[in-house]
Amino acid sequence: MRFILSLIMILFLSGVSQATELTIGLIPEQNVFNQMKRYKPIGEYIKKQTGLTIRFTILSRYGNIIDSFKIKKMDGAFWGSFTGAMAIKKLGIEPIVRPVNPDGTSSYRGYIFVHKNSSIDSVQRMRHSVIAFVDKATTAGYIFPVAYLRGQGVKNINTFFKEYYFAGSHDAAIYAVLNKDAEIGAAKNTIFDMLAREDPNVKENLVILEKSPYVPSNGLGLRKDISTEIKQKLKKALLEMHDDADGRDILEEFGVQKFIETTKEDYDPVFDLARKAGINLTKYKYEND
Repeated sequence: MRFILSLIMILFLSGVSQATELTIGLIPEQNVFNQMKRYKPIGEYIKKQTGLTIRFTILSRYGNIIDSFKIKKMDGAFWGSFTGAMAIKKLGIEPIVRPVNPDGTSSYRGYIFVHKNSSIDSVQRMRHSVIAFVDKATTAGYIFPVAYLRGQGVKNINTFFKEYYFAGSHDAAIYAVLNKDAEIGAAKNTIFDMLAREDPNVKENLVILEKSPYVPSNGLGLRKDISTEIKQKLKKALLEMHDDADGRDILEEFGVQKFIETTKEDYDPVFDLARKAGINLTKYKYEND
């Protein structure tokens, strides 16, 4: 009987390690429909190259990716820099690759911005204004501005601002300021710069006041118990995409040059910003107020 149970366990574990379908979470940095459309060709390419079926699932908000990782039995995710830092600390996630932007960088930074007609040009002039953050689990859209404000003497955003709210995505925070629903906004430069290229109103009417240090671009991180074979197969396919004609076309459509290897150490700037923002990553309550 013990032998049979052991055999069943071996077969079960073998099946897990050799799974042919991986569920990968996506954070809502853009409109969810645009997000799914953007990632779908990447999944199709991976299946063609490796035989692994990639099932993408988009979370309703950033923090949900931590809460839902085990509940939805996800195998990995394209983590934002802050959710990636939390996942490393809370879940033991192993980062494997991240994209290289068209300008050759593999990182991004946060922007704090206002409308060009705004009189706000300093932290003191932000007092009693309305600011649009993205989500409490984003580096550019919350952690950086809070760290910056704390460095300028603002210890309590609840009393400093007339109002603050969470727009839910970077593009929503940008358009909140453009449409004057908020006086100040915070978002990542890659989304800001992309919208500025696509929409002249963004380029012409928004002014950047502050920029964060660079942090790693949204990278793919996997469960630590996924088999080495599957990790290497997936990693190899993504790292070599730019060497393949079909892969290059998909990367161009995706908006990046290629994927490069990434490690836990690449998240050190995020850990530093969290510290400056007064955040303990293992205890942080990231639900939006």
